[in-house]
Amino acid sequence: MAGGGGPTPKQEDLQPHPVKDQLPHVSYCITSPPPWPEAILLGFQHFLVMLGTTVIIPTALVPQMGGGNDEKARVVQTLLFVAGINTLLQTFLGTRLPAVVAGSYTFVMPTISIILAARYTNLPDPTERFRRIMRGTQGALIVASALQIIVGFSGLWRNVTRYLSPLSAVPLIALVGAGFYELGFPGVAKCIEIGLPQLILLVVFSQYIPHVMHHVRHVFDRFAVIFTVPIVWLYAYLLTVGGAYRHAPPKTQFHCRTDRSGLVGGAPWIRVPYPFQWGAPTFDAGDAFAMMAASFVALVESTGAFIVIARYASATPVPPSVLSRGIGWQGIGILLDGLFGTVNGSSVSVENAGLLALTRVGSRRVVQIAAGFMIFFSVLGKFGAVFASIPLPIFAALYCIFFAYVGAGGLSFLQFCNLNSFRTFFILGFSLFMGLSVPQYFNEYTSVAGYGPVHTGARWFNDIINVMFSSKPFVAGIVAYFLDNTLYRHESVRKDRGYHWWDKFRSFRTDTRSEEFYSLPFNLNKFFPSV
Repeated sequence: MAGGGGPTPKQEDLQPHPVKDQLPHVSYCITSPPPWPEAILLGFQHFLVMLGTTVIIPTALVPQMGGGNDEKARVVQTLLFVAGINTLLQTFLGTRLPAVVAGSYTFVMPTISIILAARYTNLPDPTERFRRIMRGTQGALIVASALQIIVGFSGLWRNVTRYLSPLSAVPLIALVGAGFYELGFPGVAKCIEIGLPQLILLVVFSQYIPHVMHHVRHVFDRFAVIFTVPIVWLYAYLLTVGGAYRHAPPKTQFHCRTDRSGLVGGAPWIRVPYPFQWGAPTFDAGDAFAMMAASFVALVESTGAFIVIARYASATPVPPSVLSRGIGWQGIGILLDGLFGTVNGSSVSVENAGLLALTRVGSRRVVQIAAGFMIFFSVLGKFGAVFASIPLPIFAALYCIFFAYVGAGGLSFLQFCNLNSFRTFFILGFSLFMGLSVPQYFNEYTSVAGYGPVHTGARWFNDIINVMFSSKPFVAGIVAYFLDNTLYRHESVRKDRGYHWWDKFRSFRTDTRSEEFYSLPFNLNKFFPSV
């Protein structure tokens, strides 16, 4: 006689969730744009989200270079302008994914190394020092762009990514998102009375309200950023004009006040950035090698970002040839960074990848509209500077959700793997652990000693090693890729690692959906065939 405890579950209830090549429940995929009014609002939302990194990087670097508010405003404008161009290139000619290509934290370390170079330390005039360092950075970026251009367009990266399995992709993508944890709550806590309300409101608007108000559910979750950022920004403005920070320490004032960015006063009304605006680039072999290392790290990180963007846009897995094409165009983007003088290289914006998940809109047109906003507000400097003066803790609150979405998107590829395999446990656990532990050691060492663990007489060699091993996704991705392709390769292992699920996407033409999502416009496939 069966004991109590409810009815016996049906057999179909005990089945695991089915594996999905394409993510279900996405409102608009790559090729299905929303109505124009909605697409414009969603594009503006992408523009708002990418502003954080666009402002944070010049804010950190330009004062160290000797520049003031005028130079900072011009660099932000230039970075925004080039990001718009690069995003259009990537969405039209690169992977064709809804990927925003913007400034990258990966290039900050070699840029700081150039700033600290002995040849710039004795220049008495800060403006002259700024221009010299900018031109040195431009030269390094121009040389470093060649790496991605050659590796991408030659098809070399296609051959590397053909051996990428869902198992080796998981640690890479998981840490492309979650590896930015230091930019999340630590940034919120720099002004907790602004950052925390933004975080709470964003969770409430995007997750709770849609389930209470069913008739307008897609309004609140889809436009949560547009709803919440102005509310908290106004609140921060009221605190500023009300004198809440009048006697606060300078650091608190910088993070909390809405009038401390210096961008509105420094920005011209109308200005079109142009190549070589800071003068002719200068070239140094050591700087170029260090920047090349950052370019290689950005290449690996962007590969993970492309894969998760395809997932959140409800596309099929990206064929290796398309990944390689995207990396080639990203290299063109870094070349443009060097020509225009953005003080920073480009890679795929991880926070905008997370926004795709929040809105459930993976439309290519939306991101192209966002690129239009980037170019428009970079030319109309004062208007763009107003948005760029949003307090940075507000952006940090957004990152807490968007980086988490990207990390979770990486973990979703475990559905293709055998999670009852000790081989899977070892590769997954070891690569994730080393991806967190090795960069932690490098960063701790640097914060205490003032230089990285590798400290030889050759500055360029130090920079190469320190840049590479300070990136969490790079370390995790390289360890997972190496172990997955060398650790006992027999037929049963092929299924354990999920390799067979991606077989039909390894060539561009073996699945008809690849043509729909990734083929080039204007019949350009005839001239640039995807193998």
